[in-house]
Amino acid sequence: MKRTAFIFFVSAMPVLGVLHAQTHTVVKKWASDTLFRTPESVLYDAKDKLLYVSNMDPASGDKGGKGSIGKLGLDGKIISLDWVTGLTSPKGMGLYKNELYAAELTTVVVIDINKAQVIRRIPVEGAVFLNDISVDKNGVIYVSDSRTMKIHRIENGKVTTLLQNMQGPNGVLAVGDELVYIDKGSLLKRSADGSSTKITDGMDPSTDGIEMVKPNEYLVSSWNGIVYYVYADGHKDILFDTRPEKVNSADIGYDPKNHIMYVPTFFKNGVIAYEVK
Repeated sequence: MKRTAFIFFVSAMPVLGVLHAQTHTVVKKWASDTLFRTPESVLYDAKDKLLYVSNMDPASGDKGGKGSIGKLGLDGKIISLDWVTGLTSPKGMGLYKNELYAAELTTVVVIDINKAQVIRRIPVEGAVFLNDISVDKNGVIYVSDSRTMKIHRIENGKVTTLLQNMQGPNGVLAVGDELVYIDKGSLLKRSADGSSTKITDGMDPSTDGIEMVKPNEYLVSSWNGIVYYVYADGHKDILFDTRPEKVNSADIGYDPKNHIMYVPTFFKNGVIAYEVK
């Protein structure tokens, strides 16, 4: 009896291992020209079938209004390098109706897409380094501040603090009545009742952007050059690691219909498209 039990245990080990075997990979589709200026974020626009790219130009801390938003085709061809200019260190972006929102250092800038011009700015009191943005189905804006360690909520122009005393907030993603967010290597979910649960942790501490592949499964980028596929049970695959080549992977965009991920390479000044398989 003891021998039989021991044999069963050993034979079961590979079966358990299969549950967490890597099942997703990426295939590089194209790389844009390297004409962007420190691209921090890429946002996929399904309606207009193009990508918005935020040019920080130069990197963090610049207060000279030299930043811009560019447009990039889904074929990797640059449509407009400086579609909207005069921005201050723009980073994460979000879309709602005909408006594009982008995080500057201390304000959220609102751009009329049809007119290609800034129509207003929403100041966030006490902000130092606003980073990522997500807009929910009702037009409520969520924006992280990676220096004050907070996540703010903006509704009808009114700013309130949703989360604070964090370790390193960056990526935010509104999903229904919930908010999925990053905090220095961890991926968490805040429910409508205000409680937060951890989806996974142990990722590179430079975690940056989040995109949902399908319910409860996410792509998470790390600025240092790693992109993860995160499953509902918290298990994660490393899709690629470009740290040896010193290629960053900042705030990613994603086309869920065609399974294409768009990665801004920051200091390499380009965008790379990968098919997620």
